[in-house]
Amino acid sequence: MKHVISALVENQSGVLAHVAGMFAARGFNIDSLVVGRTEDSNLSRMTIVVVGDSRVLEQVRKQLGKIVPVVKVRDFTDVAYVERDLLLVRVHTPPEKRPEVLDLVTLFRGRVVDVARDSVMIEMAGPEEKLEAFIDLVRPYGIRELARTGVIAMQRGQQKRPAETPDNGE
Repeated sequence: MKHVISALVENQSGVLAHVAGMFAARGFNIDSLVVGRTEDSNLSRMTIVVVGDSRVLEQVRKQLGKIVPVVKVRDFTDVAYVERDLLLVRVHTPPEKRPEVLDLVTLFRGRVVDVARDSVMIEMAGPEEKLEAFIDLVRPYGIRELARTGVIAMQRGQQKRPAETPDNGE
């Protein structure tokens, strides 16, 4: 089962290596890892997708909480949240097939961001399942290049946060 975890970390060099090292040392597999700035220039947010059972999730949360540059850890197991993944994909589109591909882009609320003689680059954001469905539909046309950001997530509105760990990770 996939688990989405968000960690606020100090925005300093070596934090990503420290967190990745913890995952490697403990044998936890990272399905996706995204790091970006937050509204506070001193903090970055890591969104980590981990595959495993509840025991693995609990160990990941505890180990993350012990890393000094990690300020706060939150898992989204029991809370409502919004997740997005960004996709850029270049699809082979000979003239006779281009309208079909553009119809799929419209249907999935994507956007063409570059056009070449025999291909288009498409930008799309959304839940992983939506992007996977789009990729499956355009694959027969020929995917020339593909890049994804990985999942980012934030909790919906003001909610109780039962899965949040204290600042000391215990």
